[in-house]
Amino acid sequence: MKKLALCLSLSALALVAGAQPKDLKVAIDATYEPFTFKTADGKPTGFDVDIALALCEQIKRKCVFVEQAWDSMIPGLQAKKYEVIISSMSITEDRLKAVDFTDKYYNTPSKIVVRNDIKFTDLASLKGKKIGVLKASTQEKYAMGELKPAGVVVTAYEAQDQVYLDIKSGRLDGTVADVVEVTGGFLGKPEGKNYGLVGPELNMPKYFGIGAGIALRKGEAALKAELNAAIKTIRANGTYKKINDKYFKFDVYGN
Repeated sequence: MKKLALCLSLSALALVAGAQPKDLKVAIDATYEPFTFKTADGKPTGFDVDIALALCEQIKRKCVFVEQAWDSMIPGLQAKKYEVIISSMSITEDRLKAVDFTDKYYNTPSKIVVRNDIKFTDLASLKGKKIGVLKASTQEKYAMGELKPAGVVVTAYEAQDQVYLDIKSGRLDGTVADVVEVTGGFLGKPEGKNYGLVGPELNMPKYFGIGAGIALRKGEAALKAELNAAIKTIRANGTYKKINDKYFKFDVYGN
């Protein structure tokens, strides 16, 4: 009888455990407002975070956020520190050699940002200027491919907010950044009042890819399919629009 009772108890525990959603470890770089940043009390928030939570709800998993420096995001994924990256990572040919991606969940262009007293006409007009970019980002790839050959001094930083701190201190003349992020994270704040966007929108696929997707390790076909289905579902049922409108005045899903 005792053995029977023990078996029944273990079975009940197994059922309860089985009912609990399995954690999905999600890597984020919380220095990228308004996509991924922290509240005053240190909690992760932003568009990426809300999208991750909505997708986790669809696939019946519990999101557990893991903060990671941007330039070690993919190595951390490959080392199995987390299962996915949901942190505004663009789908590029170079990254596809190392990891897999879901379909895009948004797509916004980048632009050059410089002080208002710098007379921008073309890239040559930035010769000798100091531009900061996020290390291992698509913006760094563009800056190294286009700005550096034009005589611009390009410096890479571990986090985008460090770029803004050095702009504020006068060590940099500007940056290359996602238009939406730089508007919310810098230009829309008092420290950005003397800076502005210049030049055309930057969205060349060879530098910037085809939109931000969720990065996974190679071979995770089932999880990729689940997440792709979840992206379609939240786009169709109004959840995506609700999250989008919380942060933006236009649909960041893009073309």
